[in-house]
Amino acid sequence: MKLTVLYENHSGFKRGLLGSHGFSVLVEHAGVKVLVDTGADGGVLINNMMKLGIHPREIDHIFITHGHYDHTGGLKAFLEERGRPIQVTAHPGIFTGRIAIKPERREIGIPFSREELESLGAEFILKEGPFEFAPGFWSSGEILRRTWDRTVGYIEESGKLQKDPIPDDIALIVDLDESVAVITGCGHSGILNIAWHAEDVSEKPVKALIGGFHLRGAKKEVLDEVAGRIDAEKLYAGHCTGIDSYAHLKGRLGDRTASRWKNHRALANL
Repeated sequence: MKLTVLYENHSGFKRGLLGSHGFSVLVEHAGVKVLVDTGADGGVLINNMMKLGIHPREIDHIFITHGHYDHTGGLKAFLEERGRPIQVTAHPGIFTGRIAIKPERREIGIPFSREELESLGAEFILKEGPFEFAPGFWSSGEILRRTWDRTVGYIEESGKLQKDPIPDDIALIVDLDESVAVITGCGHSGILNIAWHAEDVSEKPVKALIGGFHLRGAKKEVLDEVAGRIDAEKLYAGHCTGIDSYAHLKGRLGDRTASRWKNHRALANL
């Protein structure tokens, strides 16, 4: 499996790439190319793809981890640049209206309607449960919350704000024969829950856990629990993990936690 980071909070050191809050990676395995998430800004996404020699027409599938703007905001620009239909796998809840209230009230959900995206060629496959959408590529489906999660934001129901449980927070599971790699966008379901769920779905151990772990600002007890209970052979933590939290995991787990990765680097041979 080869994974190339296309959109990250930090741009790294390759000239011409842009860093911006958000997440997008290209996963290549067994001759299939899957784009996981699209970042927040279509201009940044397309710029970085072109600088890395990757064109939207090369992509076979899109996988959306959840319906927040920083994971879906580049979808429209991607579809426009591609110019032909593509399957988009996600959870049915990605179009839920979402609100943050700090530092001020604002919309944080997907910034496009389903109809608008479908008019540009998006062919949505929206399912709540786990399923294989391409050879060796599985949607985790809804993730059982066995321990704490890391949800944020609100949804509005009957004029009242309710905390958003983000049931559409799912992960990509890639079958590596004897093990699996798991790519998570933000980890709102809780990174331990995600890893355990992937093991249950695949009936295989997790070799690599990759993406945002949503541990920024997490208490030491939470970080210690992650370090003590995670079984993945390798952790590639980025996006919303948080620099302090990443450093804590690196200190506890040593080489099991990979060095900070930027959007010009590829993770290969998993």
